Amino acid sequence: MVHSIGHVRQIECRFVQFIQPDRAQASQTLRHVADQLRQKWPKLAAFIDDSEADVLSYMSFPEQHRSKLHSTNPLERLNKEVKRRADVVGIFPNEAAIVRLIGAVLLEQNDEWQLQHRYMQIEAMAEITAAASDAEAKQIPCAA
Repeated sequence: MVHSIGHVRQIECRFVQFIQPDRAQASQTLRHVADQLRQKWPKLAAFIDDSEADVLSYMSFPEQHRSKLHSTNPLERLNKEVKRRADVVGIFPNEAAIVRLIGAVLLEQNDEWQLQHRYMQIEAMAEITAAASDAEAKQIPCAA
């Protein structure tokens, strides 16, 4: 949705923030916003219509994770740490050295996320995995 600002003049931008309890209500609110914008900004309304699935994809996760999914802070922090370590080295002798350094930083971060810092609780993610496996088990195989 950040890219949608290009379809509207800067002075006329008003951000609409809404928090809906489920995907159906969020979809309805998003369509309502698009309909309100359609007459004055048809490109923006079409963009919102086309990106509805992407914008609301976070709604398929447990509610306790939704506030964390909109933020890229952990990824930005990881990128900053990789850059900090790379700046210390300065010039790398070859590509393998870069891969080793970045691999070590990623491995260290993975260990930290697994042992110390639970950004998202595993128990809630297990519910998603269980629901997905139940849905796969209920599918009827096609006869060839």
